[in-house]
Amino acid sequence: MELNTIKPAAGAKKARRRVGRGIGSGLGKTAGRGHKGQKSRSGGFHKVGFEGGQMPLQRRLPKRGFFSMTREFMAEVNLHDLEKMAETDITLDVLKATGVVPTLSLRAKVILSGKLTRKVNLVGVAATKGAKAAIEAAGGTIA
Repeated sequence: MELNTIKPAAGAKKARRRVGRGIGSGLGKTAGRGHKGQKSRSGGFHKVGFEGGQMPLQRRLPKRGFFSMTREFMAEVNLHDLEKMAETDITLDVLKATGVVPTLSLRAKVILSGKLTRKVNLVGVAATKGAKAAIEAAGGTIA
């Protein structure tokens, strides 16, 4: 077998449908578009969601919820992650360097998950109400 003799399997390549090429093709005259109406005419299409003048579904339904554009740049840190770290002064840069939060994170927030027995000082890192109480109970501070 040579590279110049390779051919696709029989029946694998099918000719494209040529519409509007005479009665014998089976798709002559109206070319499969039917008779009359917007879809039968050239340029006779409308934008997605258009319902012929009726109020579209996406406008009839109420708006609900909110999608935060900065969600992926906000990182959560568990208390047991702080327990494992060697540093006592914890900033966002320290969290990134140790791999606790992704490097693209713009903000971090400590949540109450796990136990904290050692003293840590948070600088520029937010904390939930429960996490703040746990950090202060262990002798730490939040700045």
